[in-house]
Amino acid sequence: MIARFALAAALLTAPAVVAAQADTATTTFDVNGLKVILRRNTANEVVAANVYLLGGTQQLSPATQGLESLLLQSSERGTKLFPREATRRVAARLGSVIGISPSEDWTVLMAPTLDSNEVELVRARMIAGVRDAENSPDPLVNHLADSLAYVGHPYSFAPEGTESTLRSITLDAVRNYQTNQMVTSRMLLVVVGNVERSRLEQLVQRTLGQIPRGNYTWSAPRQPPKLGRALVVREAELPTNYLLGYYAGPAARDPDYQALRVATAVLSGRFFTEIRSRRNLSYEVDAPFLERAISAGGVYVTTTDPNQTLQIMRAEIDRLQREEIDPKGLERLVQQFITDFFLKNETNGDQATFLARAQIYQGDYRAANRFVEDLRHVRPDDVRRVAKQYMHDFRFVYLGKSSALSRDLIAKF
Repeated sequence: MIARFALAAALLTAPAVVAAQADTATTTFDVNGLKVILRRNTANEVVAANVYLLGGTQQLSPATQGLESLLLQSSERGTKLFPREATRRVAARLGSVIGISPSEDWTVLMAPTLDSNEVELVRARMIAGVRDAENSPDPLVNHLADSLAYVGHPYSFAPEGTESTLRSITLDAVRNYQTNQMVTSRMLLVVVGNVERSRLEQLVQRTLGQIPRGNYTWSAPRQPPKLGRALVVREAELPTNYLLGYYAGPAARDPDYQALRVATAVLSGRFFTEIRSRRNLSYEVDAPFLERAISAGGVYVTTTDPNQTLQIMRAEIDRLQREEIDPKGLERLVQQFITDFFLKNETNGDQATFLARAQIYQGDYRAANRFVEDLRHVRPDDVRRVAKQYMHDFRFVYLGKSSALSRDLIAKF
């Protein structure tokens, strides 16, 4: 889970530093076990500060799903430095935005007061959100597919929790978790914006640097077990049927990571052409790539004719595994990736996320600068090879009319 701050709690009182030109020099330093990455960007006066609490779902158990999310969402209701109304007033005065979004490999914190009434209000809202997701096809299919693909693995846990776990987590458990788990050795602070290193160091030393150090060491989650093919069907009367299947991919530090990213993009484009454009079998079809410490790929579609769609998907996967993609076509695709990369890193917040992902997944924030080069190194034979190596043993979730789905077709994946 990541909390994104236009100005983080530690920087709410930091004065703007005016400069004539942009300076994107990136430096790193340590404060009491807290690793800090600063990218100085003087092109604007917005400061993005993301505080990552490493571990994500690895810190959870079946009974504690949602605990960190409950803690962090409660932190929005007031902190020790800025009680509830003070938080809102300061954020409004400075034009700050505080946001929390779940992830499998990390989470984020402030210093919440954890008032019992506020925690119960957040708990009720989270339970309502879980119920809404159960009644919404796409969130439901995504949750079920993750659970099926990662049986016995931390990625199967729901960062936002389940209704039963959210009801059972006590206020004491939340407070104990804050005391025991909120340590600087679990934290990564990434700041992008117009702030000097000396000023940032002072702020961190007075705030996050005062948190106990602890002895946490980040490590990527283990590879998921090889589970083989699977299918879970949930009967539902819907205007269309939903199908999502995942297969296991390489770790982020594996050279195949970027090659599989490209291969899934090629496959997604072919699905769109054959299934949506030419045959009008779906309004939404994709070959997703899950960008995690341990990746996964898959196929997704919502369609009234799942069998015909599956036949086309199988044929396109076979073609990708058998034939090399045209080098010119691959070059155009990679160039599109690069264009999207720069578009997605225009804001300070996006740059902070990209640096953090490189630090956490690759062990070095400078790996972010190699992203473009790594993509350009992917060759047509790499695309075919990773398609053959990874695109098998799909684990499918199907939501819709069960009579419309052929199990024999599923077995071919």
